[in-house]
Amino acid sequence: MDVQTWTYIIVGLSFALYIGIAIWSKAKSTSEFYVAGGSVSPLANGMATAADWMSAASFISMAGLIAFMGYDGTVYLMGWTGGYVLLALMLAPYLRKFGKFTVPDFIGERYYSKTARIVALLCAIFISFTYVAGQMRGVGVVFSRFLEVDIYWGVLIGMSIVFTYAVLGGMKGITYTQVAQYCVLIFAYMTPAFFISLMLTGNPIPQLGFGSELKEGGYLLDKLDKVVTDLGFTAYTAQTKSTTDIFFITLALMVGTAGLPHVIIRFFTVPKVRDARISAGWALLFIAILYTTAPAVATFARYNIINTANEKAYAEMPPWFKKWEETKLIGWLDKNNDGLIQYRPGIPFEKLNKKAVQFKSTGKEVQTGSYGQPLIANKATDNSNELYIDRDIMVLANPEIAGLPNWVIALVAAGGLAAALSTAAGLLLVISSSISHDLMKKTINPNITDKQELIYARIAAGCAIIVAGYFGINPPGFVAQVVAFAFGLAASSFFPAIVLGIFSKRMNKEGAIAGMISGIVFTAAYIIYFKFISPEANVQANWWFGISPEGIGGVGMLLNFAVSIVVSKLTSPPPPEVQELVENIRVPNKD
Repeated sequence: MDVQTWTYIIVGLSFALYIGIAIWSKAKSTSEFYVAGGSVSPLANGMATAADWMSAASFISMAGLIAFMGYDGTVYLMGWTGGYVLLALMLAPYLRKFGKFTVPDFIGERYYSKTARIVALLCAIFISFTYVAGQMRGVGVVFSRFLEVDIYWGVLIGMSIVFTYAVLGGMKGITYTQVAQYCVLIFAYMTPAFFISLMLTGNPIPQLGFGSELKEGGYLLDKLDKVVTDLGFTAYTAQTKSTTDIFFITLALMVGTAGLPHVIIRFFTVPKVRDARISAGWALLFIAILYTTAPAVATFARYNIINTANEKAYAEMPPWFKKWEETKLIGWLDKNNDGLIQYRPGIPFEKLNKKAVQFKSTGKEVQTGSYGQPLIANKATDNSNELYIDRDIMVLANPEIAGLPNWVIALVAAGGLAAALSTAAGLLLVISSSISHDLMKKTINPNITDKQELIYARIAAGCAIIVAGYFGINPPGFVAQVVAFAFGLAASSFFPAIVLGIFSKRMNKEGAIAGMISGIVFTAAYIIYFKFISPEANVQANWWFGISPEGIGGVGMLLNFAVSIVVSKLTSPPPPEVQELVENIRVPNKD
């Protein structure tokens, strides 16, 4: 069978499983909708947490970024894994003991203020929409290639699936769906990694194959360094980013992870605090399987794409190249009219109407060149590079490049969808719970019934899916970049408020509100300026202290801490009962 048939079968079966779980686990109360009734086992919650946390950024985009960035891309590995450890060991048990399952609810109660609650609510919604945009983009990329539909329609299909199990099942449906999605995504990620590692190095374990000798001779990393430097690229293992920028990107990702509301809520789905700690350990194990494999996958992908495409005749390129070309995620502009693909450093052509690749067309017909290639409408740059490769396709295209069986290629497509949909569902639940619980129930109308609150939650989830779909169709960057922005926003807003709320009896509402506003406004303004207002200025020479938009959340966090502490010192301390509450949170209990 061909790839598309296999994809329809595997993706169709996985979607049927997700919908079946949603129908089986339909939430009948707000407790089931928000926290699955607090009855999930630590093992299942650990698996669901891993699926929720390992989004399209981890599955689809992270290895792609590492493949292109080399050593510099490891900031994503360090930041995200370190952040999860920080969350699991330092914050989650205390938040679980406090008993407030949403971050806005925690902040509202801890800082005894509706204003603090609303500020936190707005931050949660802003962060979640930024994050979910990356997930829906990942869904669109998978559908556009493997089911051969436009990214627009791919996102709409993904929206409908998420709507089914997120709106019907709430956290109960999402949790058990994510258990299934983790099984799909990890099997899909590891299977081609085993195959390709064995093909290139003779070692089936990718973590070991990554540092092994190639069958043709020489160590993989040494050979890749030579190949890329011969083409004019920076050595794969060389550090090009400044140490300052690496530090702040890692910091932003770490503390952003620890402040992400869709991960925090996970620790309320188990019966006890002790179970939350156990599930955190399980999740770390499940996460480690993918994250220790990602550097190997990235290296294999970069090595294979160069060997397959560079200096090869376009007319002789295998079918996978032209299939990805149709999605406009690969583009070739024959600058020297020799029919050969030259892959070199630099951007091959400029964006046209904000699109990386645009084809020349006559009506609905795409114009083709002498070698049958779609003609590029974008203006050529003055460098020798002719090939555009979207970073988000590297993991998805790697099995095709390596010539793996069609069922493996289809399995990767299903895995990419599972990763994107699992996190999208968790984020949408955060948005819906923030609106229904923190806004409607806790702020506007405390007297609404449980049934009314559940209706509001489902309506909010439905509206959130529509907005998320729009941002998925019109994303501000690569999947991992978009997600990095969300982590930066979480780092600059939530993390200081949570940490100070747990460990400082002196921190008051004035300090928390001022800190959250200053942190997220500064971070968002910096990102918006360099990514939307003046993208041409987004170079190291123009960055503040050489810190990129991906890392500015670390500075925003420090600003938040400074403002919070200063303002709290200049204003009245919290009421005695709040100080006593903080003291009690910090005392561990036996459950």
